[in-house]
Amino acid sequence: MTNAKTPPTLLTLILLTALSTLSLNMFLPSLANIATDLDARYSTVSLAVAGYLAVTAVIQLVVGPLSDRVGRRPVLLASLLVFAVASLACALATDVWTFLFFRMLQGGMIAGYALSLAIVRDTNSERKAAGLIGYISMAMAIAPMLGPMLGGVLDTAFGWRATFCFYALVGVALFALCWVDLGETRQAGGKADGAHPERVADLLTAPLFWAYSLCSAFSTGAFYIFLTGAPLVAQSQFGVSTAELGFYIGTITGGFVTGSFIAGRVAARYAPTTMMMAGRLVACAGLSLGVLAILAGVLSPLVFFGSTIFVGLGNGITMPSSNAAAMSVRPNLAGSAAGLNGALVVSGGAILTTLTGAVLPPDDPARMLLILMLAASAAGLVAVLFAIRLRPAEMDVDAL
Repeated sequence: MTNAKTPPTLLTLILLTALSTLSLNMFLPSLANIATDLDARYSTVSLAVAGYLAVTAVIQLVVGPLSDRVGRRPVLLASLLVFAVASLACALATDVWTFLFFRMLQGGMIAGYALSLAIVRDTNSERKAAGLIGYISMAMAIAPMLGPMLGGVLDTAFGWRATFCFYALVGVALFALCWVDLGETRQAGGKADGAHPERVADLLTAPLFWAYSLCSAFSTGAFYIFLTGAPLVAQSQFGVSTAELGFYIGTITGGFVTGSFIAGRVAARYAPTTMMMAGRLVACAGLSLGVLAILAGVLSPLVFFGSTIFVGLGNGITMPSSNAAAMSVRPNLAGSAAGLNGALVVSGGAILTTLTGAVLPPDDPARMLLILMLAASAAGLVAVLFAIRLRPAEMDVDAL
């Protein structure tokens, strides 16, 4: 017996988000073994990461509007089924191209993240949705830390195919859970023509939507910049070990978890732009102190990574509210907004990652990396100021 008319529990949404994240990085420790076993070049197998990211950006552009048209429940159930079948096919693959084809199909699991946000917005006021998204964001941050460790254990004990068998089993288990727990939440106004192209175009031409989404994109972009340049800084300027680097990189994620927890506790009390502004100021203040310290000749791992923690903290405070606000511009198109917003974040991250790799100097990269992160965080701050100017006063009313 299904429970197709009631909203899912928060735990179900957290699990969907966690699997969406695990599907990206849990198998990373197995890349070299996959290349060896399938007799392929490592660069070819690495498309399972880069190509997957590109596919997820496209998929979010599809599943969001589709969920506005046919409903959240059928799209999520179909995505989980495709993910489980594709995972099993990856585990059984005997050549690299078959593996990569089904690996790209796994990208449908990104619907678990995008539509979880839409479901939260469907069933809660804008401010309450921001608080709940804060808790979901914690899962999105913790899963990448635990995923590679679990994947490494599975690979060591049973081989790389075990990770994809694990994906398939979890996909089936979540399908069963969602069949029972995931009720349809699309708003009554979201009829069959709810995602008509003209309506989605209305969303794309709404300046307020772009202000919120650009805030999310630039905020996350500062994190992508950090991931691109931190290993070079650690090696060329600090000479830290790989283990130490792993710890230092983890600090920014720890900051994000803390910020998301804060958002979960207090976001329901404040307007989204207030939370977004607070997060951007935290990030910019921490990075500015780091730049000033370096200009004053004070440079150490503690100073550098201490300042970047504030990016994670600020993002954790900002992102739940910016995501909730983006889905509130056209509430009956929350799925489209979640998908478009997610695709913009991924695309912006790819652009900023490429830019960072091109401009970061091999010698003395710490200062430039902090400046790039500060520029991205400041751009997010400008987007918030733009949103404050555009946001109608009546949108601050705590209503669905």
